[in-house]
Amino acid sequence: MRRKTDLLFVAAAVTATATPVQAAERHRISIAPGRLGEAAIALGRQTGASIGMSDQSVAGLPVKGLNGQMSLEVALRRLLDGTNVRARRIAGGTWRLERKPNQTPSRPPQAPAIPALPAPEADPVEIIVTASKRDTPLPRYAGMVETLDNSVFTSAEAANGSATLLARIASLSSTHAGNGRNKLFIRAIADSGVAGPTQATTGQYLGDMRLNYAAPDPDLKLYDVGRVEVLEGPQGTLYGAGSLGGIIRIMPNAPNLGEYGGQMSAGVSATQHGDPGGDLSATLNVPIVAEKLALRLVGYGVQEGGYIDDVNRDKEDVNRVRTWGGRAALRFAPDENWTIDLSGVYQHIAGDDAQYATRSVGRLKRASAVTQPYSSDYLLANVRIERQWDNLRFVSSTGLVRHDLAESYDATQPGGAPALFRQDNKVDIFSTENRLVRDLDNGLGWILGASYLQSTSDIHRSLTSFGTAPVLPEIIPNVPVFGRGMPAPATGVRNRVKEATLFGEASFEPIRGLIATVGGRLTNSRLSGEALDPIAALSSADLARAEAQADRNETIFLPSASLLTDAIPDVTLYARFQQGFRPGGLAVDDQRVRRYQNDRVSTVELGFRKGMPGRDPLALSANVAYTDWRDIQADVTDRIGLPTTANIGDGRIYTVEGRIVLRPLTALTLDGSFIYNDSKLSRPAQFLRALSFDGESLSLPNVANLGGRLAVDYRMVLDGDMALHLNGAARYVGKSRLGVGPILGQTQGDYVDSSLTASLRHGPLQYSLSITNLLDSNGNRFSLGTPFDLRSDYYTPLRPRSVRLGLDFAF
Repeated sequence: MRRKTDLLFVAAAVTATATPVQAAERHRISIAPGRLGEAAIALGRQTGASIGMSDQSVAGLPVKGLNGQMSLEVALRRLLDGTNVRARRIAGGTWRLERKPNQTPSRPPQAPAIPALPAPEADPVEIIVTASKRDTPLPRYAGMVETLDNSVFTSAEAANGSATLLARIASLSSTHAGNGRNKLFIRAIADSGVAGPTQATTGQYLGDMRLNYAAPDPDLKLYDVGRVEVLEGPQGTLYGAGSLGGIIRIMPNAPNLGEYGGQMSAGVSATQHGDPGGDLSATLNVPIVAEKLALRLVGYGVQEGGYIDDVNRDKEDVNRVRTWGGRAALRFAPDENWTIDLSGVYQHIAGDDAQYATRSVGRLKRASAVTQPYSSDYLLANVRIERQWDNLRFVSSTGLVRHDLAESYDATQPGGAPALFRQDNKVDIFSTENRLVRDLDNGLGWILGASYLQSTSDIHRSLTSFGTAPVLPEIIPNVPVFGRGMPAPATGVRNRVKEATLFGEASFEPIRGLIATVGGRLTNSRLSGEALDPIAALSSADLARAEAQADRNETIFLPSASLLTDAIPDVTLYARFQQGFRPGGLAVDDQRVRRYQNDRVSTVELGFRKGMPGRDPLALSANVAYTDWRDIQADVTDRIGLPTTANIGDGRIYTVEGRIVLRPLTALTLDGSFIYNDSKLSRPAQFLRALSFDGESLSLPNVANLGGRLAVDYRMVLDGDMALHLNGAARYVGKSRLGVGPILGQTQGDYVDSSLTASLRHGPLQYSLSITNLLDSNGNRFSLGTPFDLRSDYYTPLRPRSVRLGLDFAF
């Protein structure tokens, strides 16, 4: 039977009657950009109103998203802005959406795939912290958070992946071993610069799916990403193990159920002192069944030209990197209450050679005996199910990850034959999380959930010598040297972790203007480990003893609590306490298998926030934190120079950070931020105590004591379909040390990185010009070259001054 379209109520999920007074009541509203029909359903559900349409053709009109506290009337006005549709009250809480007079039905315009630049006269809305898993308004979130929406991601920035986040967030830092093999740190929670079997200190997520565990940052490109949120840690209650420093949550754009569309981008770049590069990307959104089923595809390829010369092998620009990959997402919405998303990701990174240089050889030069290539293959599959009942929401996310990282290091000894050490880390992750959430007004509500994670990390190692002499000297004790390019296995390790978790958090308002939040996470971890390809010198008794120590069961409870007040108009004050942990495991130290135990972080912080970036003429935020870190796990090197993991002792960290955002003009934004860290290994482990000499203390590695960023952003609409965007930024990275002690104590940092971007949008086309490293600074991002030689003056330079021309087309 055909449904009459005389009066189609698309948002009658809640049929409560609202009086005019109730219509003016402020509601907590969060609606994603999309089609008017879907937005009306969500708005009716969130406000209790019945919103209908007398003309079904308007349901396909594209509308902007809404986020914030506002009345139903204000929400309708903002939702319908620019659509030639008006809202008319029929009676009580019943509204009808209809075309304005003299407006004839037409084919709904297609939503451009390139994010529209915000009009200067548009009223900004509140920022919602979705990574809190309870859609908390920013003024009522107790903690430091950075949010980057799709308006900041140009095609050039999308092609840079995690480097874009590092350039924009002062509290985020990284090692710089190469794309796909870096470790990310938030605040000053950093363990070391070398890559071993320990778990990351920063949790990374694509939507609700965990990206990493006992492996570096996969460095996914940021094409077709709607938003990125960075929450400072610990985040143990909601995210569990591996969120000591915090979490990074990347939220890709979801399939649009009603509109066909897409985007293509292309760019060419030139690097001073180096090779050219380029990037291509394409996004396609295809509705398969209108308002029920849609597919979204993303594909890309990026080539970064090399700029380091190897004088020993007489090769130029050896460190070229190629990346290609894509995403696919299928959304099924059988009705307004259910949403089912199936998604997949694949990315391949191939680095032709290592990224470091040697100062004594010359700028952007080194002298290596062998090529040191690396590669990363990353595969993810996820299914997410969401069910909505008024202000009650159920979310289930389940997925698999396979991450294969292959690295190689120059193991040539002075006067010896060329040799290459290879390490292959294969990580498998299965994770599922199921949570029930109740979102109430003004950040109140609760969350209750359960999760299970299983991770296996296999590290295989080998040594290859290219010598031809009958007898070759030993490089790694007890590892044979065959010569003539024949690899010999070295001892590797396998670690397995199974985590079962219950977690919960609730916020309530004991008195008006004061919000208290309490939560906890109970985790049972089952750990096991074993040696892989053990050398002949390792006895069965040694192996059995180490593996027996690694096979254990631990139960850990992580509490959290915060107090927040917004009693002072437009000002938020908060205090927060939270904990985080990482499980232990096995590592290979001097070709022997040893156990390292779990570590634990406790952080107390005080902060305030005034105004909101992008909305108010002045927005301020500041935070002071103290962190106590027990039994610190760190990937260090053994006496041979091979990466291993050990507990290096207890430490403490003081952190002070702040941010100011000014909007002297509607089109102009000035943004400044800084972070200061004072870290100390307050109680070093026994094997490190000899390194603390002359009363000097040991600082924690890889995070600068001081960092800051200044940025200027200007956006102006030149004509009805033409807009100009200018952005300039400079970031200072202070001094830090590669590791703990004199051998790994090389200094790094103390440089300024700068950039300038200009884009002009004309209808569906966008032209862009970007320049990075304006000053052509050499700098030193990372002091590690090869772990088989820790005394040379290695450094990892910034990419020299680079210019990119880009073209984007939306359809």
